[in-house]
Amino acid sequence: MLNIHHILLRRLLFSWLLISLSIGGAVTYYGLAKIDDRLVDIATAESAKVSAAGLALINTPSANISPLEHLTSDFMRAHFVVVRFYDRERRKVLEEGNPAFAQIEQRLERHPHILPFDGKRHYERFLVGDQEVLQVVVPLEKPIGATSGFFEGVFVVDAQTLARLRQELAISLLTTLLAVLLTTLVLYPVILALNRDVIRFSHDLLKSNIELMEVLGSAIAKRDSDTSAHNYRVSIYAVKLAEADGMGAGAIRDLIGGAFLHDVGKIGISDAILLKPARLDEREFSTMRTHVALGVDILAKSNWLQRARDVVEFHHEKFDGSGYLKGLKGEEIPLAARIFAIVDVFDALTSRRPYKEPFPFPEAMAIIKGQVGSHFDPRLVALFDGMIEPLFHQLSEATDREIEQMLRALIQRYVVDNSKGR
Repeated sequence: MLNIHHILLRRLLFSWLLISLSIGGAVTYYGLAKIDDRLVDIATAESAKVSAAGLALINTPSANISPLEHLTSDFMRAHFVVVRFYDRERRKVLEEGNPAFAQIEQRLERHPHILPFDGKRHYERFLVGDQEVLQVVVPLEKPIGATSGFFEGVFVVDAQTLARLRQELAISLLTTLLAVLLTTLVLYPVILALNRDVIRFSHDLLKSNIELMEVLGSAIAKRDSDTSAHNYRVSIYAVKLAEADGMGAGAIRDLIGGAFLHDVGKIGISDAILLKPARLDEREFSTMRTHVALGVDILAKSNWLQRARDVVEFHHEKFDGSGYLKGLKGEEIPLAARIFAIVDVFDALTSRRPYKEPFPFPEAMAIIKGQVGSHFDPRLVALFDGMIEPLFHQLSEATDREIEQMLRALIQRYVVDNSKGR
Protein backbone atom coordinates (compact mmCIF):
# COMPACT_ATOMS: atom_id res chain seq x y z
CA MET A 1 0.00 0.00 0.00
CA LEU A 2 1.41 3.39 -0.96
CA ASN A 3 1.60 5.97 1.81
CA ILE A 4 -1.01 8.70 1.31
CA HIS A 5 1.70 11.38 1.66
CA HIS A 6 3.65 9.85 -1.23
CA ILE A 7 0.54 9.60 -3.39
CA LEU A 8 -0.53 13.16 -2.65
CA LEU A 9 2.95 14.62 -3.13
CA ARG A 10 3.37 12.76 -6.41
CA ARG A 11 0.05 14.00 -7.72
CA LEU A 12 0.65 17.57 -6.56
CA LEU A 13 4.10 17.50 -8.18
CA PHE A 14 2.58 16.28 -11.43
CA SER A 15 -0.09 19.00 -11.21
CA TRP A 16 2.58 21.63 -10.49
CA LEU A 17 4.62 20.52 -13.49
CA LEU A 18 1.57 20.49 -15.74
CA ILE A 19 0.37 23.91 -14.58
CA SER A 20 3.91 25.31 -14.70
CA LEU A 21 4.38 24.10 -18.25
CA SER A 22 1.03 25.56 -19.29
CA ILE A 23 1.37 28.90 -17.53
CA GLY A 24 5.12 29.08 -18.14
CA GLY A 25 4.53 28.47 -21.85
CA ALA A 26 1.90 31.20 -21.94
CA VAL A 27 4.13 33.64 -20.05
CA THR A 28 7.03 32.85 -22.37
CA TYR A 29 4.86 33.28 -25.47
CA TYR A 30 3.44 36.59 -24.35
CA GLY A 31 6.80 37.67 -22.97
CA LEU A 32 8.47 37.13 -26.34
CA ALA A 33 5.60 38.96 -28.01
CA LYS A 34 6.12 41.78 -25.51
CA ILE A 35 9.81 41.93 -26.43
CA ASP A 36 8.83 42.23 -30.08
CA ASP A 37 6.33 44.95 -29.18
CA ARG A 38 8.98 46.85 -27.23
CA LEU A 39 11.38 46.67 -30.15
CA VAL A 40 8.66 47.75 -32.57
CA ASP A 41 7.84 50.63 -30.20
CA ILE A 42 11.46 51.73 -30.43
CA ALA A 43 11.33 51.61 -34.22
CA THR A 44 7.97 53.37 -34.29
CA ALA A 45 9.25 56.10 -31.99
CA GLU A 46 12.09 56.71 -34.42
CA SER A 47 9.67 56.87 -37.34
CA ALA A 48 7.69 59.55 -35.52
CA LYS A 49 10.62 61.90 -36.16
CA VAL A 50 9.37 62.28 -39.72
CA SER A 51 7.89 65.78 -39.54
CA ALA A 52 4.86 67.08 -41.37
CA ALA A 53 7.24 68.76 -43.80
CA GLY A 54 8.92 65.43 -44.40
CA LEU A 55 5.56 63.84 -45.14
CA ALA A 56 4.91 66.49 -47.75
CA LEU A 57 8.27 65.81 -49.35
CA ILE A 58 7.49 62.11 -49.63
CA ASN A 59 4.45 62.78 -51.78
CA THR A 60 5.84 65.75 -53.83
CA PRO A 61 7.27 64.69 -57.18
CA SER A 62 10.80 65.94 -57.97
CA ALA A 63 11.04 67.54 -54.52
CA ASN A 64 14.35 68.15 -52.86
CA ILE A 65 14.68 65.15 -50.62
CA SER A 66 17.85 66.19 -48.85
CA PRO A 67 15.91 66.73 -45.59
CA LEU A 68 14.81 63.09 -45.81
CA GLU A 69 18.36 62.02 -46.45
CA HIS A 70 19.43 63.91 -43.34
CA LEU A 71 16.64 62.19 -41.39
CA THR A 72 17.76 58.86 -42.81
CA SER A 73 21.22 59.45 -41.40
CA ASP A 74 19.63 59.93 -37.96
CA PHE A 75 17.86 56.59 -38.37
CA MET A 76 21.10 54.89 -39.34
CA ARG A 77 22.65 56.06 -36.09
CA ALA A 78 19.70 54.58 -34.14
CA HIS A 79 20.54 50.97 -35.00
CA PHE A 80 18.72 50.94 -38.34
CA VAL A 81 20.82 49.30 -41.05
CA VAL A 82 18.30 49.69 -43.88
CA VAL A 83 15.86 52.61 -44.22
CA ARG A 84 13.22 53.04 -46.91
CA PHE A 85 10.50 55.64 -47.48
CA TYR A 86 7.42 55.06 -49.65
CA ASP A 87 4.78 57.55 -50.77
CA ARG A 88 1.07 57.05 -50.36
CA GLU A 89 0.98 55.13 -53.65
CA ARG A 90 3.53 52.70 -52.22
CA ARG A 91 6.30 53.86 -54.53
CA LYS A 92 9.79 53.80 -53.08
CA VAL A 93 11.01 57.38 -52.55
CA LEU A 94 14.27 56.82 -50.74
CA GLU A 95 16.43 53.89 -49.63
CA GLU A 96 19.59 53.95 -47.60
CA GLY A 97 21.57 51.01 -46.30
CA ASN A 98 24.59 50.42 -44.11
CA PRO A 99 27.27 48.73 -46.26
CA ALA A 100 28.44 46.76 -43.23
CA PHE A 101 25.08 44.94 -43.26
CA ALA A 102 24.79 44.28 -46.99
CA GLN A 103 23.77 40.66 -46.34
CA ILE A 104 20.63 41.91 -44.60
CA GLU A 105 19.66 43.98 -47.66
CA GLN A 106 20.26 40.96 -49.85
CA ARG A 107 17.91 38.90 -47.72
CA LEU A 108 15.20 41.52 -48.02
CA GLU A 109 15.59 41.52 -51.79
CA ARG A 110 15.12 37.73 -51.86
CA HIS A 111 11.95 37.96 -49.77
CA PRO A 112 10.01 41.00 -50.94
CA HIS A 113 6.81 41.93 -49.12
CA ILE A 114 3.68 43.94 -49.85
CA LEU A 115 3.11 47.12 -47.89
CA PRO A 116 0.06 46.77 -45.62
CA PHE A 117 -3.38 48.16 -46.44
CA ASP A 118 -4.77 48.05 -42.90
CA GLY A 119 -3.01 51.17 -41.62
CA LYS A 120 -1.31 49.19 -38.83
CA ARG A 121 2.34 48.66 -38.12
CA HIS A 122 3.83 45.29 -39.06
CA TYR A 123 7.06 43.56 -38.17
CA GLU A 124 9.04 40.41 -38.82
CA ARG A 125 11.87 39.04 -36.71
CA PHE A 126 14.68 37.04 -38.30
CA LEU A 127 18.31 36.10 -37.87
CA VAL A 128 21.10 37.01 -40.22
CA GLY A 129 24.19 35.14 -39.11
CA ASP A 130 24.30 35.72 -35.35
CA GLN A 131 22.48 39.08 -35.59
CA GLU A 132 18.87 39.38 -34.42
CA VAL A 133 17.08 41.72 -36.80
CA LEU A 134 13.63 43.31 -36.78
CA GLN A 135 12.04 44.53 -39.99
CA VAL A 136 9.38 47.16 -39.26
CA VAL A 137 6.83 48.75 -41.58
CA VAL A 138 5.04 51.78 -40.07
CA PRO A 139 2.35 53.88 -41.79
CA LEU A 140 3.20 57.61 -41.74
CA GLU A 141 0.09 59.59 -40.91
CA LYS A 142 -0.89 63.22 -40.98
CA PRO A 143 -2.37 64.72 -37.84
CA ILE A 144 -5.85 64.08 -39.22
CA GLY A 145 -5.04 60.36 -39.46
CA ALA A 146 -4.69 59.87 -43.24
CA THR A 147 -1.79 57.69 -44.38
CA SER A 148 0.76 59.81 -46.27
CA GLY A 149 3.38 57.19 -46.81
CA PHE A 150 5.29 54.36 -45.25
CA PHE A 151 8.51 54.00 -43.34
CA GLU A 152 10.36 50.70 -43.54
CA GLY A 153 13.32 50.09 -41.36
CA VAL A 154 15.52 47.13 -40.58
CA PHE A 155 16.53 47.42 -36.96
CA VAL A 156 19.49 45.53 -35.52
CA VAL A 157 18.70 44.66 -31.93
CA ASP A 158 21.70 45.53 -29.81
CA ALA A 159 22.82 42.81 -27.42
CA GLN A 160 22.42 44.96 -24.31
CA THR A 161 18.78 45.84 -25.04
CA LEU A 162 17.93 42.26 -25.93
CA ALA A 163 19.66 40.91 -22.81
CA ARG A 164 17.71 43.33 -20.61
CA LEU A 165 14.39 42.36 -22.17
CA ARG A 166 15.17 38.67 -21.87
CA GLN A 167 16.17 39.15 -18.23
CA GLU A 168 12.80 40.78 -17.58
CA LEU A 169 11.11 37.79 -19.24
CA ALA A 170 13.14 35.34 -17.13
CA ILE A 171 12.19 37.18 -13.93
CA SER A 172 8.51 37.16 -14.91
CA LEU A 173 8.67 33.45 -15.73
CA LEU A 174 10.47 32.58 -12.49
CA THR A 175 8.01 34.65 -10.44
CA THR A 176 5.09 32.85 -12.07
CA LEU A 177 6.56 29.39 -11.45
CA LEU A 178 7.33 30.26 -7.82
CA ALA A 179 3.78 31.51 -7.35
CA VAL A 180 2.40 28.24 -8.72
CA LEU A 181 4.76 26.26 -6.48
CA LEU A 182 3.80 28.22 -3.36
CA THR A 183 0.13 27.76 -4.18
CA THR A 184 0.71 24.01 -4.54
CA LEU A 185 2.54 23.85 -1.19
CA VAL A 186 -0.24 25.80 0.53
CA LEU A 187 -2.82 23.41 -0.93
CA TYR A 188 -0.94 20.31 0.30
CA PRO A 189 -2.07 20.44 3.97
CA VAL A 190 -5.58 21.48 2.92
CA ILE A 191 -5.95 18.55 0.51
CA LEU A 192 -4.32 16.20 3.04
CA ALA A 193 -6.83 17.24 5.73
CA LEU A 194 -9.74 16.77 3.33
CA ASN A 195 -8.36 13.42 2.22
CA ARG A 196 -8.07 12.28 5.85
CA ASP A 197 -11.72 13.14 6.36
CA VAL A 198 -12.68 11.19 3.25
CA ILE A 199 -10.56 8.22 4.37
CA ARG A 200 -12.12 8.34 7.82
CA PHE A 201 -15.64 8.44 6.39
CA SER A 202 -14.77 5.66 3.92
CA HIS A 203 -13.25 3.58 6.72
CA ASP A 204 -16.35 4.06 8.86
CA LEU A 205 -18.54 3.04 5.92
CA LEU A 206 -16.33 0.02 5.26
CA LYS A 207 -16.54 -1.02 8.90
CA SER A 208 -20.30 -0.70 8.73
CA ASN A 209 -20.43 -2.88 5.63
CA ILE A 210 -18.18 -5.49 7.24
CA GLU A 211 -20.31 -5.48 10.40
CA LEU A 212 -23.45 -5.84 8.27
CA MET A 213 -21.87 -8.77 6.46
CA GLU A 214 -20.87 -10.41 9.73
CA VAL A 215 -24.26 -9.88 11.36
CA LEU A 216 -26.09 -11.25 8.34
CA GLY A 217 -23.78 -14.24 8.08
CA SER A 218 -24.00 -14.96 11.83
CA ALA A 219 -27.77 -14.70 11.78
CA ILE A 220 -27.98 -17.32 9.04
CA ALA A 221 -25.46 -19.56 10.83
CA LYS A 222 -27.46 -19.44 14.07
CA ARG A 223 -30.69 -20.16 12.22
CA ASP A 224 -28.96 -23.19 10.69
CA SER A 225 -28.21 -24.57 14.20
CA ASP A 226 -24.62 -23.39 13.92
CA THR A 227 -22.56 -20.60 15.46
CA SER A 228 -20.58 -17.68 14.08
CA ALA A 229 -17.47 -19.79 14.61
CA HIS A 230 -18.35 -21.77 11.47
CA ASN A 231 -18.18 -18.62 9.34
CA TYR A 232 -14.95 -17.57 11.07
CA ARG A 233 -13.30 -20.95 10.52
CA VAL A 234 -14.28 -21.37 6.87
CA SER A 235 -13.14 -17.79 6.19
CA ILE A 236 -9.72 -18.49 7.73
CA TYR A 237 -9.40 -21.84 5.92
CA ALA A 238 -10.41 -20.20 2.65
CA VAL A 239 -7.93 -17.32 3.00
CA LYS A 240 -5.05 -19.63 3.87
CA LEU A 241 -5.81 -21.91 0.91
CA ALA A 242 -6.11 -18.86 -1.37
CA GLU A 243 -2.73 -17.61 -0.11
CA ALA A 244 -1.20 -20.99 -0.82
CA ASP A 245 -2.58 -20.75 -4.37
CA GLY A 246 -1.16 -17.23 -4.84
CA MET A 247 -4.52 -15.47 -5.14
CA GLY A 248 -4.37 -11.65 -5.26
CA ALA A 249 -5.36 -9.44 -2.33
CA GLY A 250 -8.48 -8.07 -4.05
CA ALA A 251 -9.77 -11.56 -4.86
CA ILE A 252 -9.10 -12.71 -1.27
CA ARG A 253 -11.13 -9.73 -0.03
CA ASP A 254 -14.09 -10.91 -2.12
CA LEU A 255 -13.53 -14.49 -0.96
CA ILE A 256 -13.87 -13.39 2.69
CA GLY A 257 -17.18 -11.72 1.88
CA GLY A 258 -18.35 -14.87 0.13
CA ALA A 259 -17.33 -17.03 3.08
CA PHE A 260 -19.48 -14.95 5.43
CA LEU A 261 -22.48 -14.86 3.12
CA HIS A 262 -22.27 -18.23 1.35
CA ASP A 263 -25.57 -19.47 2.79
CA VAL A 264 -27.39 -16.11 2.99
CA GLY A 265 -30.17 -17.51 0.81
CA LYS A 266 -31.16 -19.95 3.57
CA ILE A 267 -33.04 -17.07 5.16
CA GLY A 268 -35.80 -17.97 2.71
CA ILE A 269 -35.89 -21.69 3.57
CA SER A 270 -38.47 -22.90 6.08
CA ASP A 271 -37.34 -24.27 9.44
CA ALA A 272 -39.04 -27.59 8.70
CA ILE A 273 -36.50 -28.20 5.94
CA LEU A 274 -33.57 -26.20 7.24
CA LEU A 275 -33.58 -27.78 10.72
CA LYS A 276 -34.70 -31.29 9.76
CA PRO A 277 -32.33 -33.71 11.59
CA ALA A 278 -32.88 -36.51 9.09
CA ARG A 279 -31.95 -36.81 5.42
CA LEU A 280 -34.01 -34.58 3.11
CA ASP A 281 -36.30 -36.24 0.62
CA GLU A 282 -36.17 -35.31 -3.08
CA ARG A 283 -38.80 -32.57 -2.81
CA GLU A 284 -37.19 -31.05 0.28
CA PHE A 285 -33.75 -31.16 -1.28
CA SER A 286 -35.12 -29.43 -4.37
CA THR A 287 -36.44 -26.68 -2.12
CA MET A 288 -33.14 -26.47 -0.24
CA ARG A 289 -31.27 -25.94 -3.50
CA THR A 290 -33.23 -22.73 -4.10
CA HIS A 291 -31.20 -21.04 -1.35
CA VAL A 292 -28.47 -20.37 -3.93
CA ALA A 293 -30.77 -18.36 -6.20
CA LEU A 294 -32.28 -16.65 -3.16
CA GLY A 295 -28.79 -15.68 -2.01
CA VAL A 296 -27.89 -14.22 -5.41
CA ASP A 297 -31.13 -12.22 -5.35
CA ILE A 298 -30.33 -10.87 -1.88
CA LEU A 299 -26.83 -9.81 -2.94
CA ALA A 300 -28.25 -8.00 -5.96
CA LYS A 301 -29.70 -5.39 -3.60
CA SER A 302 -26.18 -4.18 -2.64
CA ASN A 303 -23.28 -3.27 -4.91
CA TRP A 304 -20.82 -3.87 -2.09
CA LEU A 305 -22.19 -7.35 -1.32
CA GLN A 306 -22.05 -8.25 -5.02
CA ARG A 307 -18.33 -8.95 -4.45
CA ALA A 308 -19.35 -12.13 -2.62
CA ARG A 309 -21.42 -13.41 -5.53
CA ASP A 310 -18.92 -15.94 -6.95
CA VAL A 311 -18.93 -17.93 -3.71
CA VAL A 312 -22.65 -17.55 -2.99
CA GLU A 313 -23.73 -18.55 -6.50
CA PHE A 314 -21.24 -21.30 -7.33
CA HIS A 315 -20.07 -22.98 -4.12
CA HIS A 316 -22.40 -25.95 -4.74
CA GLU A 317 -21.04 -26.59 -8.23
CA LYS A 318 -18.89 -29.71 -8.55
CA PHE A 319 -15.70 -30.19 -10.53
CA ASP A 320 -17.24 -32.90 -12.73
CA GLY A 321 -20.29 -30.74 -13.56
CA SER A 322 -22.79 -32.63 -11.38
CA GLY A 323 -23.41 -29.71 -8.97
CA TYR A 324 -26.04 -26.98 -8.99
CA LEU A 325 -27.41 -24.51 -10.01
CA LYS A 326 -25.73 -24.24 -13.43
CA GLY A 327 -23.83 -27.50 -13.66
CA LEU A 328 -20.51 -25.81 -14.32
CA LYS A 329 -17.45 -28.04 -14.47
CA GLY A 330 -13.69 -27.72 -14.04
CA GLU A 331 -12.30 -24.21 -14.33
CA GLU A 332 -15.66 -22.89 -15.52
CA ILE A 333 -16.34 -22.67 -11.79
CA PRO A 334 -14.83 -19.44 -10.37
CA LEU A 335 -11.65 -20.04 -8.38
CA ALA A 336 -13.11 -18.54 -5.19
CA ALA A 337 -16.03 -20.99 -5.34
CA ARG A 338 -13.71 -23.98 -5.93
CA ILE A 339 -11.62 -22.96 -2.92
CA PHE A 340 -14.64 -22.42 -0.72
CA ALA A 341 -16.28 -25.71 -1.68
CA ILE A 342 -13.32 -27.61 -0.17
CA VAL A 343 -13.11 -25.67 3.11
CA ASP A 344 -16.90 -25.59 3.59
CA VAL A 345 -17.23 -29.37 3.31
CA PHE A 346 -14.11 -29.91 5.45
CA ASP A 347 -15.44 -27.71 8.27
CA ALA A 348 -18.87 -29.34 8.08
CA LEU A 349 -17.21 -32.76 8.41
CA THR A 350 -15.04 -31.75 11.37
CA SER A 351 -17.77 -29.81 13.23
CA ARG A 352 -20.40 -31.04 15.68
CA ARG A 353 -23.97 -30.63 14.49
CA PRO A 354 -27.27 -31.61 16.21
CA TYR A 355 -27.55 -34.57 13.88
CA LYS A 356 -23.91 -35.76 13.90
CA GLU A 357 -20.60 -35.89 15.73
CA PRO A 358 -17.44 -34.36 14.21
CA PHE A 359 -15.30 -36.59 12.01
CA PRO A 360 -11.68 -37.03 13.13
CA PHE A 361 -9.19 -35.15 10.96
CA PRO A 362 -7.86 -38.23 9.06
CA GLU A 363 -11.39 -39.38 8.17
CA ALA A 364 -12.43 -35.91 7.06
CA MET A 365 -9.37 -35.63 4.81
CA ALA A 366 -10.00 -39.12 3.43
CA ILE A 367 -13.51 -38.03 2.40
CA ILE A 368 -12.13 -34.85 0.79
CA LYS A 369 -9.49 -36.79 -1.13
CA GLY A 370 -12.03 -39.41 -2.12
CA GLN A 371 -13.97 -36.71 -4.03
CA VAL A 372 -10.99 -35.30 -5.94
CA GLY A 373 -11.93 -34.80 -9.58
CA SER A 374 -15.62 -35.35 -8.91
CA HIS A 375 -16.55 -32.72 -6.32
CA PHE A 376 -13.24 -30.90 -5.84
CA ASP A 377 -10.45 -29.39 -7.92
CA PRO A 378 -7.50 -31.86 -7.67
CA ARG A 379 -4.87 -29.09 -7.69
CA LEU A 380 -6.54 -27.21 -4.85
CA VAL A 381 -7.04 -30.37 -2.79
CA ALA A 382 -3.30 -31.10 -3.09
CA LEU A 383 -2.53 -27.59 -1.80
CA PHE A 384 -5.12 -27.97 0.96
CA ASP A 385 -3.67 -31.31 2.03
CA GLY A 386 -0.23 -29.74 2.36
CA MET A 387 -1.26 -26.86 4.64
CA ILE A 388 -4.45 -27.74 6.55
CA GLU A 389 -3.38 -30.04 9.40
CA PRO A 390 -1.47 -27.54 11.63
CA LEU A 391 -4.12 -24.88 10.95
CA PHE A 392 -6.93 -27.31 11.83
CA HIS A 393 -5.31 -28.21 15.17
CA GLN A 394 -4.64 -24.52 15.92
CA LEU A 395 -8.30 -23.62 15.37
CA SER A 396 -9.54 -26.72 17.20
CA GLU A 397 -7.66 -25.65 20.33
CA ALA A 398 -8.54 -21.95 20.07
CA THR A 399 -11.50 -20.29 21.74
CA ASP A 400 -14.20 -18.61 19.69
CA ARG A 401 -12.72 -15.26 20.75
CA GLU A 402 -9.25 -16.24 19.55
CA ILE A 403 -10.64 -17.49 16.23
CA GLU A 404 -12.49 -14.20 15.80
CA GLN A 405 -9.28 -12.25 16.46
CA MET A 406 -7.44 -14.32 13.84
CA LEU A 407 -10.13 -13.50 11.29
CA ARG A 408 -10.09 -9.81 12.29
CA ALA A 409 -6.40 -9.70 11.43
CA LEU A 410 -7.11 -11.18 7.99
CA ILE A 411 -9.98 -8.72 7.42
CA GLN A 412 -7.68 -5.85 8.37
CA ARG A 413 -5.03 -7.01 5.89
CA TYR A 414 -7.21 -7.92 2.92
CA VAL A 415 -10.33 -5.78 3.32
CA VAL A 416 -9.46 -2.63 5.27
CA ASP A 417 -5.82 -2.08 4.25
CA ASN A 418 -6.47 -3.25 0.69
CA SER A 419 -9.31 -0.75 0.36
CA LYS A 420 -7.04 2.09 1.56
CA GLY A 421 -4.48 1.28 -1.08
CA ARG A 422 -6.92 1.22 -3.97
